[in-house]
Amino acid sequence: MITLITNIQELLQVRETSIAKVSGAEMAVLPTIKNAYLILKDELIEDFGSMENLPEIKADKIIDATGKVVLPSWCDSHTHIVYAGNREQEFVDRINGLSYEEIANRGGGILNSAKKLNESTEEEIYEQSKTRLEEVMRLGTGAVEIKSGYGLTVDSELKMLRVIKKLAENYPIAIKSTFLGAHAFPAHFKEDKKGYIDQIINEMLPEIAKNNLAEFVDVFCESGYFSVEETEQIMEAGIAFGLKPKIHVNQFNSIGGVLASVKFNALSVDHLEIMNPEDIEALKNSETMPVALPSCSYFLSIPYTPAREMIKAGLPLALASDFNPGSTPSGNMNFVVSTACIKMKMTPEEAINAATINGAYAMGLSETHGSITKGKKANLIITKPISSYYQIPYAFGSNLIESVFIEGKLIN
Repeated sequence: MITLITNIQELLQVRETSIAKVSGAEMAVLPTIKNAYLILKDELIEDFGSMENLPEIKADKIIDATGKVVLPSWCDSHTHIVYAGNREQEFVDRINGLSYEEIANRGGGILNSAKKLNESTEEEIYEQSKTRLEEVMRLGTGAVEIKSGYGLTVDSELKMLRVIKKLAENYPIAIKSTFLGAHAFPAHFKEDKKGYIDQIINEMLPEIAKNNLAEFVDVFCESGYFSVEETEQIMEAGIAFGLKPKIHVNQFNSIGGVLASVKFNALSVDHLEIMNPEDIEALKNSETMPVALPSCSYFLSIPYTPAREMIKAGLPLALASDFNPGSTPSGNMNFVVSTACIKMKMTPEEAINAATINGAYAMGLSETHGSITKGKKANLIITKPISSYYQIPYAFGSNLIESVFIEGKLIN
């Protein structure tokens, strides 16, 4: 199946050769072709270039993109899409003055989601989760990471990971699975933290590895959750079972989690709302991708990741949605990109790089996703007619997407 897209006003994120990521000043450079064509063959990108160089081609389908921008689909490297129910009441509690920590201390937060998940069947969770997945695909996401972490028991963590695996089998979108058993301590282990960590290491991880249910291991490294020492213990165990770390750090406090994650060669460190000079220094010359979650900061009214400081220091940065029921009930990456520009002072070029090529890196998908490169997956967003790609972050409340292709197929 050959699809030809012609008269593209501007084709974004064009990379002749595949690159892993962009860092520092490079993040402000977004290679584009104006008045371009793009050829898709089956599920891959076959060719692209300027319209004046369009070769003679027999296409099965021709799309005229006059006045429209084409870019690679978003790569959302941090989500919790698989969950049961919602936490609307906590939303109202926060409006009435309770903090995230206060809500958690009275049985809300992660433990509230765990209760709902434990009471739901695997099929119920799958049906709820697939609706969310379909929504983010329509909003332009073409690759997504999904975490467990709302089970907090052996059976329920495995149940969540099976749902993630089923979604990956049933949808064309690339899905990466992360085991986040260390999301919070269950109520019955509150006085026996070592007991729960032993359960993660000795019961959950062996089952996950045996059934090939995850690629990554994650820990919520934060005051009141998992200490740096506990995080290191779980990372080490995950690595022994073949899982690469992707760690929640510095959401409310900087306690040394960034340095620990770099030490264990984590693929990414995510949140980073609170960063000190030591954290930035630790990330320099590492292979670990810093990931910002601006819509979480927006929803919780907490600080935003200091993007300008980090980019100035030469670091790369990725953007992700953190789609979850408690702190970010939205997987809209268009809003994430807008919020990064508006609140973190990232330029549109930096934000698009962060949500495509660097997001792909943060999932281990650099070879196949994140840019318009020959041989990569034909995952694209075609906008409605717009004046320039600056309109994508500028018109933050408008849906400017006309169509989405994932692996060469139009998503309805």
